[in-house]
Amino acid sequence: MQRTRLVASILLLAAMAISIWRVETAPQPVPLAPTLTRQTEYCLTCHSELAEISPSHPIETFGCVICHGGERLALDADLAHSSLRGGRNPSDFSVVQESCGGEDCHSGSAAQARDHIPRVLRSIQATYAGAIANMRYTFGAQEDLSARMGIFAIQDPNPTSSSVPGLSAFDPSQETHPSLIAFSQNCLSCHLSSEPLPGKEYARLTGCAACHTPTAGTDLEQPLHRLTTAIPYTQCNTCHNRGNYELRSMHFQARSDQPTNRLDDYYQPIAQFVRCEWTLDCIDCHTRQEAMGDGHIYSSQKEAEYVRCYTCHGTLDELPLTRTISDPNDLALRLAFVNPQFDLQVGDTIIITDRGEPLWNTRRLPDGSYELLAKASGQRFTFRAVKGSACQQSAEQQESSYCHACHAVER
Repeated sequence: MQRTRLVASILLLAAMAISIWRVETAPQPVPLAPTLTRQTEYCLTCHSELAEISPSHPIETFGCVICHGGERLALDADLAHSSLRGGRNPSDFSVVQESCGGEDCHSGSAAQARDHIPRVLRSIQATYAGAIANMRYTFGAQEDLSARMGIFAIQDPNPTSSSVPGLSAFDPSQETHPSLIAFSQNCLSCHLSSEPLPGKEYARLTGCAACHTPTAGTDLEQPLHRLTTAIPYTQCNTCHNRGNYELRSMHFQARSDQPTNRLDDYYQPIAQFVRCEWTLDCIDCHTRQEAMGDGHIYSSQKEAEYVRCYTCHGTLDELPLTRTISDPNDLALRLAFVNPQFDLQVGDTIIITDRGEPLWNTRRLPDGSYELLAKASGQRFTFRAVKGSACQQSAEQQESSYCHACHAVER
């Protein structure tokens, strides 16, 4: 009996000692009550070393839980992370609406240019509708190139004459042609919901972070905590310039060359392009509505793109379209704010697309020339309009392909 009591006493003392040790060694809570929620969270207790994710998402305003989820008052790592949304990537499309949505965030009104999520979910990069339509048409599963299917089903309540009203989900089990079955197994690795191919050259996340979190050449196992609109061409390359899918075998054929400079790395060797197309980054020409979608569903990339050489350079007869900023709440100023390398101000005159979309990183200078800021590198370039120049191009030949005839770069 005495021995039993002794053992029980020892066990009790040990338990007490362990409890005291846990209390004394437990991390001291670091509270944060972000202004958007006013709810205390303890995430900074362990994650104080993480850099702020972006200037437009200050930690004191957003905190962590509003985007990432998680148990805000837990100090145990497993418990705190047990209800994270999307793991370490809350922008994955499976959870993006809950993480990044809301009227004041990224699923608000189109009039206020806050409809990022509805737009990107209907984009070519998300639906992969163009590739699916092309393959199904090539192998006789549909009669034309109009998109009918996407990676997921989605509808457009307000389609235009050049878009499609909706897509059903692409179901490989319903396809009978061997090439379409192989396509579904081997060739669906570049849309925004898919995991990347193995290798640092393909390294990217999914959802919004596939573009807005630069990962090219990095180890995805390392902590990533950055969102940016200054997206370098190398990030676009993780999908768009690492090789091609070979139609006969339906397998991805990686690039065999090893580019050593930007000129060779930017496009594949078969491409023809002009100087600005490799000196600038992709986002300097392709606008937010081209890259992220304009809210409509298209059957091909060609239908979604609309920026051409003449957007910035004008034509023989007309100067580029411009707009002088007069409203301090102008969208162009909001877009420039998240890339503060460009000191855009009320009174500046910027180039706009033929859809009225502001090219906020441009400005007309007093001498009639124009300035462009490269969004990723911060370089500044000046250029002049075609009108009044020595250009001998035919007035009927204003498409970019005609510009390439004289201005293509030799490699």
